Amino acid sequence: MPLYTGTGDDGTTGLLGEDRVSKDHPRIEALGALDEASAALGLARASCQASQTAPILREAQRDLYKLMAEVAATPENAGKFKGIDAGRVSWLEEQADAIHKLINLPKEFILPGDTSSGAALSLARAVVRRAERRVTELYTLEELSNPELLRYINRLSSLCFVLELLENQMAGKPTSLAKE
Repeated sequence: MPLYTGTGDDGTTGLLGEDRVSKDHPRIEALGALDEASAALGLARASCQASQTAPILREAQRDLYKLMAEVAATPENAGKFKGIDAGRVSWLEEQADAIHKLINLPKEFILPGDTSSGAALSLARAVVRRAERRVTELYTLEELSNPELLRYINRLSSLCFVLELLENQMAGKPTSLAKE
């Protein structure tokens, strides 16, 4: 079986269901942003030093695949792919709260780049924020109905932030503030 199907050569792609949409449809833009977020989390996971970071990021990446399935599903099939619920949001909050207890939270804006792993997490946070904007657009257009998707991705960006600070701290590097 070939790697490619050619079914998308007309500029459309299939959803989880019978529908096909244009590759520049907001749903596909959201899926692309979520895919980029998972890749950015993977890059951060590959470079992290703190023992807590990699397992948390791996689980978050798995959650993103569940989230992507729900976003990719046609409205009549969305219920079959619902994998993000209040429990998954609570899990993210628990992880962020546990990390927050280990770090000194700056009271000002910070500059990314004090460590490679911290910079990767800062990039991941920014990509997650873009994905959040795309998922929010679908929710606003009433193409998604699960509000937990929005809550999850919002908490994920917060988790990336505290993990960035943890990575810097574990490397013995102070986090640079935006203002001197």
